Order: sequence, then C-alpha cells, then structure tokens
Amino acid sequence: MRDRNKEDQKEPYNLKKEIIEWLKIIVVAAAIALFVNSFLIANSTVPSGSMENTIMTGDRIIGSRLAYKFGEEPERGDIVIFKHPIGPGEEETRLVKRVIGLPGETVDIRDNQVYINGSETPLEEPYLHEPMNSEDYHFQIPNDCYLMLGDNRNFSGDARYWIDPYVSEKKILAKVLFRYFPNIQKIN
Repeated sequence: MRDRNKEDQKEPYNLKKEIIEWLKIIVVAAAIALFVNSFLIANSTVPSGSMENTIMTGDRIIGSRLAYKFGEEPERGDIVIFKHPIGPGEEETRLVKRVIGLPGETVDIRDNQVYINGSETPLEEPYLHEPMNSEDYHFQIPNDCYLMLGDNRNFSGDARYWIDPYVSEKKILAKVLFRYFPNIQKIN
C-alpha cells in the first residue's frame, strides 16, 4: 500500500523545467524547418507578373531542391527557381522562369516565335496567354547553361534583357512543383 501512495503522489509543478522542455521542442522544430528549406525544398514568393498566367504576382510556390540532384537534368518547359544577376554588378536575385533553351543549343527568336537549333517549325508554347511581341534574338547556349524566358513574354524581364542571358546549371535551385497560396495547385 505504501508503494502505491508514492506512485499516486505527483511531482510538484516546475516552471523552469517546463520552459526548458518547450525550448527543446522549439529548437528541434526550427532545426528541422531549416534543414527542409535548405536541402529539400525552395519556398519562394513570385514578385512580378513575368510568369502570368501560369504563376501570378504574389503567389507562394514550392520547388524541389532534389529534382536535379540525382542525374535528372532540367528539361525544356520546366519552371525553375534560380539565382542570376539581372543588372550591372554581381548581385544575384532569385528568379522564377521557364527553361526554353538547353545546353549546347541555339535559340532564335524571330517573327515573334521561338526556334530551336535552326528548325523551321516554331516551338509550341501553349502556356503563353498572348502572342509574343519581341525583337529578334540569337542565342548560342554554352554547354553548362540554360536559357530562361517568362511566360508573360511581353512583360517579362528575362534572358532577352540580361547582360548575361545564360543561367549556369549550378545556379538552378529547384524545380517548381506547386503553388500553395492563395490556393493549392500543381504548376505545369
């Protein structure tokens, strides 16, 4: 009977111990979130309308950092998050654009159409919501780089206007998978 009474007795409330336990939980949760955001996903807000109507200004998107880590290469049509300088100087900005040109290819923009490797047939781009109105351009993409354009071509600051129009493969952070704000939707 004595042993039972000892079990029934509760340890007095210890505020210091409770705070320490909560701090442990918060530190572990923060470490997990940091790991996930640094190595598994890229969480971004789209600051401009360069990808409209595929991705709208202010949308929150998630990209997979692992998509291109194990042998898979970016493909034409993929939407990616990458770092690139868009103006003078070396400061890089995080951008979201669509892969149009692959390593070693030539890309010509003429008559408001995109042509790959001298093809007479323009690239099919069903994601464009209006016809492109662009000057003519010729790009010879280096072997370890990609050419990125926005889906809202008439209002996109993309490779056509950058000092260095090519994005190195090592600067690609993630492949965009889905939008989670203002609604959840897979991105194609």
